[in-house]
Amino acid sequence: MDKIDRNICRIVQSDGRISSSEIAETVSVSVSTANERVRRLVANGVISSWRGVLDPVRAGAALCSFVLIDMVYEGEEEATEILRSRPEVQELHHISGPHSYLMKIRVANTEAMQEFLQQVVKPLRAVQRTETIFTLGTLKETTELLIGTPGSEA
Repeated sequence: MDKIDRNICRIVQSDGRISSSEIAETVSVSVSTANERVRRLVANGVISSWRGVLDPVRAGAALCSFVLIDMVYEGEEEATEILRSRPEVQELHHISGPHSYLMKIRVANTEAMQEFLQQVVKPLRAVQRTETIFTLGTLKETTELLIGTPGSEA
């Protein structure tokens, strides 16, 4: 990726509905060049998807929680497959340290969280222990990535 590609990535991360002509004007290329670069970024997997970002409260998923999960090897693959398939689970990370996984979940309220833990997570045979952290407020939440090293040209 060159400087123009990185700039295009910054732009489309911020506004996925921006027009090709606006991208072209911002990065100082022709509209056809901007279109071709976006197509290439998609084809190369740099841009992996296009989506709308919903307001969690208005969408009925106001409660954000992080769950630390301790698992044993026996049944771990099945457990992670089940958790990855659940729409409540926004992120599932295999982590270092005393816990096996860190899971980010959004649900309506604490009752929905308790139900999810009791009916989905705790019955999984690999799960030994969970520790749930409820957020009190969200100061920053983004899917935007830092593109390249600040100040780099390549």
